[in-house]
Amino acid sequence: MDKKEEMKRLIEEINRHNYNYYVLDNPTISDAEYDKMYYQLVDLEKELDLTLPDSPTQRVGGEILDKFNKKRHEVQLYSLNKVRDFDDLKAWIDDMQKLSGGTDFVLEYKFDGLQMTLTYQNGHFMSATTRGNGIIGEDVTAQAKTIKTIPLSIPYKGKIIVQGEVMMTNSNFEKYNKTAVEKLKNARNAAAGAIRNLDPKETAKRNLDYFCYSILQCEDKEFKTQTEMHKFLKENGFQTGLYFKEFKSADEAIDLIKQVDKIKNKLDVLIDGMVMKVNRVDVRKAIGWTAKFPRWAMAFKFEAQELSTILESVTWQVGRSGRVTPIANLEPVELAGATVQRATLNNIEDIRKKGVFENSRVFVRRSNEVIPEVMGLAEKLPNSKEILEPKVCPSCGHKLVRKGPLLFCVNHSGCKEQVVDRLSHFASRNAMNIDGFSEKTAGQIYDELGVRTLSDIYELTEENLLKLDKFKEKKAKNTINSIKNSKKVELSQFLFALGIAEVGNKTAKDLAKEFGTFDKIKNATVEELSAVRDVGEVIAQNIFDFFREQNNLVEIDQLFGHGIEILEQEKVATNTALTGKTVVLTGTLPTLTREEATRLIEKAGGRTSGSVSKNTDYVLAGENAGSKLDKAKALGIKIIDEEEFKNLL
Repeated sequence: MDKKEEMKRLIEEINRHNYNYYVLDNPTISDAEYDKMYYQLVDLEKELDLTLPDSPTQRVGGEILDKFNKKRHEVQLYSLNKVRDFDDLKAWIDDMQKLSGGTDFVLEYKFDGLQMTLTYQNGHFMSATTRGNGIIGEDVTAQAKTIKTIPLSIPYKGKIIVQGEVMMTNSNFEKYNKTAVEKLKNARNAAAGAIRNLDPKETAKRNLDYFCYSILQCEDKEFKTQTEMHKFLKENGFQTGLYFKEFKSADEAIDLIKQVDKIKNKLDVLIDGMVMKVNRVDVRKAIGWTAKFPRWAMAFKFEAQELSTILESVTWQVGRSGRVTPIANLEPVELAGATVQRATLNNIEDIRKKGVFENSRVFVRRSNEVIPEVMGLAEKLPNSKEILEPKVCPSCGHKLVRKGPLLFCVNHSGCKEQVVDRLSHFASRNAMNIDGFSEKTAGQIYDELGVRTLSDIYELTEENLLKLDKFKEKKAKNTINSIKNSKKVELSQFLFALGIAEVGNKTAKDLAKEFGTFDKIKNATVEELSAVRDVGEVIAQNIFDFFREQNNLVEIDQLFGHGIEILEQEKVATNTALTGKTVVLTGTLPTLTREEATRLIEKAGGRTSGSVSKNTDYVLAGENAGSKLDKAKALGIKIIDEEEFKNLL
């Protein structure tokens, strides 16, 4: 075999392994074997002073360009019309059915990336063009060659133009930012910025992906359906759009969209909706286009997850552990169905990494009803100013201590904000369950009665409480009775009440079930604690450290000295209809409170969850059930009422 033929053989083999690795996510050789072949090819190219069009060595990037050349699209690119609610979606599907006399559809992800077309001739990649205005775009061929999921050669030898989206996956975005000197703001901007970088070597560093979803032109080949196009793209080595479903009715489309809406934030790519297309090509031609949109396609847009707004100021907040956390105060913005005015910033290193300032425009994200988070800087303004790390506690003025990126106030008994937070947490419903003991009450007994520790609560009297504003005789008596009643407490409640860092209600229950007694938990090793389901090494270390802190041990002894009695752990049934089952509660039940229902489920060997998923076995629904009930119906999960629940018990 001559050297040029050897080059061709190596190129074919390396490209096949690239396809297996980058598109199929199924590597078929080791890195060492791959490197050996790759550098064999590099050496041959140097020796022969020849680089073939589909050589993988082109992916590292060529010379820096002076500018991007404009290029006219051979096939005009249209925008997509959009709907934002299911009524409009149903109306569009009904219209398509009427116009066509009955048709089926396909559903795909609507990527939030940079649209790009690719042209192939004689099986070789020829050019790449950005969308531009749909008629003229920019020639980004050199940049596109660096994307490993764009095949440089394909089996089909006729001329073909395909359409798709350039993306930076979330995992590659995070990986890049770990070592980057200049952090990227978000994955979408990262992809667009990389393609528009005149230096292809810089583009290559972003490790971009290309997802192909359409064939705009194909010489000597006709496709009857989108399904055929999708299959053809995969057969020719393109990475397709990850999600491809056929459907016939509006109800089916809505069910599928609801399922994706639920999991969209867990995907490795950014999507902002779903795209529906009439499947048959002949029907598309009959339905036609407007000046801007194909009538036969429609995008359903999800509620915005990320928007920009002004970060007006930062407030430093002290929690019950003494940790001092920055909170962003925002110009109000409507985001994912809520008015967002505050968002988390985590710590000072997070602020520096994201490059945000007071009085700057920032990106804010809200996902699945969780606390909104500031994602990064959108625009620095003339009056922007640096966010400074506080040196003293904003509550008590005590000097702060830094542990890694975190700030702590160590004035545990003299810092009002953290003491009040500890007291109100200790008295809360899922902890010691002291009725009428609010955060306001905690503040009053701190200021006026000198309460500083959890055990001080059990020294309060009716006479003490009558000194407080708005405490009349009845309220004072009821509060003292509730304090006395709280002395008999379940193990999980007491454990949660102590306020150990990152030990929530569920973790406390898991620990109680696993160990059975307080002493066993207190004396457990990190290894024993981390072996408990859903308790990782960080939480295990927090628990271990908590019970090695002398002040905590003294406080626990004082609580027991005031008569705290941990009730015997209830035995969990192992042979009921709910054993091993996951139940989600929603709405108001006729006779049971949510806490009572949860306790019954756990006693029967089941577990509760706050969200509906494919792993949910039952949804226990009462009056005014909300979105959880809709999700359960969409996923076909068994829905039960209180009567059916009691029958299962």
